[in-house]
Amino acid sequence: MPDPVDPVSPAPAPIPEVEPSSTGLPSNVAAALACIPLVGGIIFWILEKRDSFVRYYAMQSIIFGGAWLLFNIVWKVVTLILIAIPAIGWLFALLLGLLGALCQLAFLVIFIIAVIKAFTGVRWDIPYVGQVARKQGDSAAV
Repeated sequence: MPDPVDPVSPAPAPIPEVEPSSTGLPSNVAAALACIPLVGGIIFWILEKRDSFVRYYAMQSIIFGGAWLLFNIVWKVVTLILIAIPAIGWLFALLLGLLGALCQLAFLVIFIIAVIKAFTGVRWDIPYVGQVARKQGDSAAV
């Protein structure tokens, strides 16, 4: 015996379509790709002209990627300087190496969270970076 159809239950809600960006990609995909530190941000900042969501993540990526690159350069220089200290330089290098590995892990986790948030369509501020990116995006729009 067939199941009776419930005439009161509503039809399933239609899935909202994602508006394509000026790159031709859906906005959430373009924003997730723009999260690739520095390179993805620069590419999508140049290519994307209309979608403020993608441009926001692109600017965040440029600032975040620049900070990550700067951290790596400073970390390497400081490590080279401290390792040159006779007798205890190896200890400084070991401690700095552990600290650097933890910082790299933190950068990686923030990057992964940003990609996931962008792909799900959520505007997420990377701490400190998001506020600067928002100001840069606003000043570029004027």
